[in-house]
Amino acid sequence: MGTIKQNRANNILTSGKLDATDGLNNNVPATNIANASLSNVTSYPPSAGAGVSSVASDPPSPTEGQIWFNTTSGALKQYSLLAGSWASGGSLNTARGYGAGSGTQTAAFVATGGTGPATTGTGVHEQYNGTSWTETTDVNTSRSYAGGFGITTAGIVCGGYNPPGTVALTESWNGSAWTEVNDMNAITQTGALGGTSTAGFSAGGYVPGATPAYDDKMELWDGTSWTETTDMNTGRFYGASSNNAPQSATIVFGGGNTASTANAETWNGSAWTEVNNLNIARQILGGAGGSQDSAIAFAGNTGVTAVANTESWNGTSWTEVNDLSTARDSLNGAGISSGALCVGGFNPTATGATEEWTQGLSVQTITAS
Repeated sequence: MGTIKQNRANNILTSGKLDATDGLNNNVPATNIANASLSNVTSYPPSAGAGVSSVASDPPSPTEGQIWFNTTSGALKQYSLLAGSWASGGSLNTARGYGAGSGTQTAAFVATGGTGPATTGTGVHEQYNGTSWTETTDVNTSRSYAGGFGITTAGIVCGGYNPPGTVALTESWNGSAWTEVNDMNAITQTGALGGTSTAGFSAGGYVPGATPAYDDKMELWDGTSWTETTDMNTGRFYGASSNNAPQSATIVFGGGNTASTANAETWNGSAWTEVNNLNIARQILGGAGGSQDSAIAFAGNTGVTAVANTESWNGTSWTEVNDLSTARDSLNGAGISSGALCVGGFNPTATGATEEWTQGLSVQTITAS
């Protein structure tokens, strides 16, 4: 006999007492579900509550992750992601790598970067509308190896390399102009960044002159200033993150220290937890995602060569999915795991190529396999 695990909200009466008819969190015996398979469901037990709806036909407009029992077909179903693929998008006006950018698949930005060599920084700022890139107001301080997060109307660019050295400079974009704001605590470049213009983060990076030069520091941005918080377990530079995830629920993966790493760690707002590694160790890679449980990692350099590989994170493990059309490293990533951008980079010279990642959704029958 199988079981269905449920978490039911207990009903508190106006008298302040627990309504005993609601029961408590428990496992509901389900004699109509075999332990070995979910494909022989004959009916859905009412005792399982309203957590999974019982319907005669599939919902016309389900949401991602929704599960229901179809009484007509006798099947437990879910609305989940399909395999994704990359397609060509509009090219940057200024080819570059090591830039700072973020946003969504249809509203992204890239500012600064190296045009070749990588240390030749630029202040150019471009925005993407889902079809093409348009140049707009430059940042105040040209640089390369900077980091960025936010959206096209409210973004942050911070850190980077501006000859003769690395800087802690932070600039804020309000949709029409860049304003220099409070510096980072650490002079750093090539960290993994994400969040919003009022709740962002920077994890790791390269600190010239330090021993070791690869950093494990985590700084949080509150819209006004940076605050150093709990260090990562594994120091690194050239890492990537689920850059559209909340400040308190992200994942950082890949990067380099003594060599390219496959290490991945999740952040819950107070502590770092090591999780399953990428399948391919690499650095100067791209990342996109909306949470610590949903992300994609793409491109990068293994320490030997640039790659086109893409991996998808489901909160438990990484799965190799469809590759980019063009291998590259030192690129910018934007978007979420179902709709992302890979922008610019080097292989071996600077490119302005943009590729768009799209992963559809589909109704699927849940089985034991």
